[in-house]
Amino acid sequence: MIRESERRAVSGFAALALLLLLLAASGYGLVQGATGDDKPLIFGSILVAILTLVGLGGLFVVNPNEGRVLQLFGSYVGTVRQPGLRFANPFYSKRRISLRVRNFESSHLKVNDTEGNPVEIAAVVVWRVVDTAEACFEVDNYENYVHVQSEAALRNLATSYPYDAHDEKQMSLRGNTGQIADHLKREIQERLAKAGVEVIEARISHLAYAPEIASAMLQRQQAGAIIAARQRIVDGAVGMVEMALERLDRNKVVSLDAERKAAMVSNLLVVLCGERAAQPVLNTGTLYQ
Repeated sequence: MIRESERRAVSGFAALALLLLLLAASGYGLVQGATGDDKPLIFGSILVAILTLVGLGGLFVVNPNEGRVLQLFGSYVGTVRQPGLRFANPFYSKRRISLRVRNFESSHLKVNDTEGNPVEIAAVVVWRVVDTAEACFEVDNYENYVHVQSEAALRNLATSYPYDAHDEKQMSLRGNTGQIADHLKREIQERLAKAGVEVIEARISHLAYAPEIASAMLQRQQAGAIIAARQRIVDGAVGMVEMALERLDRNKVVSLDAERKAAMVSNLLVVLCGERAAQPVLNTGTLYQ
């Protein structure tokens, strides 16, 4: 693998001043040679002017958060990262690579989760180039490589977890967004390491059931919510009944046999678990009538 090697380039302002001085000197020599009919001076002035113009091709600008990859006839020479006007061998090719932070949002992908339910999913990936040599020479088009590999990692993530978990201990795409984002970032980073790219952040931006099963899954979620709510209500009601019976026995308010306790438990559970308010009935007789 080709690794980046930083190269320090000469200041372009000093090189520009020298080249302009040589260009002015060649023009002066050309005029003097033409005036005195001095052919060697004319030839030398023309040669200096041509070399000076060729040398001007070695000037290049490096913007902030940018790198210039230098190559000489196909061989990697180094990367210039110092911003400003710089000068290098005019025969170097100088490819511009942006080091700025970039992001993109993947398209809405339709995949099956680990339970086989079709879901639509998309993600936002924040990334930047950290090794210009790998970005240039290890992959054909590093921007397209980032997009394709990120979507491939997103597909693989969606097939590894269910959309929604029925067990609190099981991770799901909807219920564990932080852990899912960390998993997605690690998987994308593993795929993009060879391209000299660092993944700063990766998060799911869109998550939904596919339209053909959305209504059925909505009913399923509603049923699960109703069951969970009923379970909590029953647990609370049973606890209240136990507490009431224990306090009655402890304070010796009334002594109930097994049949009356069962009736009391039944009445209390109906009152506490019912969806509507209970209608009170006053007992004007004895406990057994």
